[in-house]
Amino acid sequence: MARADRLARIDADRIEHETDYRTALIAALQTTAKGRWGLFGHQGKKGETPASVATVTALIELGETIDELRDTLGMEPFALHADFVAARGPVRSDAVGEPKQAQAWLARLEQELGTA
Repeated sequence: MARADRLARIDADRIEHETDYRTALIAALQTTAKGRWGLFGHQGKKGETPASVATVTALIELGETIDELRDTLGMEPFALHADFVAARGPVRSDAVGEPKQAQAWLARLEQELGTA
């Protein structure tokens, strides 16, 4: 019974952290959609601001915590975090800018959450 209680607490923590991650990511995407670059790192160090670095660092740390909890529970890694990490970094010169990319992410998340 103690193991089941422990796993239930870990799962509750996972759910809470995933909710916090989505909330923080949506807030960061909204800021980026308004024209503040740095979240996706398309311009490398040149596009970084202290705020964007702090936001990205917090998201990555929280995503890693979630993945550790998921691993403990025998679950797949947190797909939203994996998608975010994969979307970061330099892009070709003809790629859409970070604000448009953020708008697309927001639309996708709204559709996934059924709020569209």
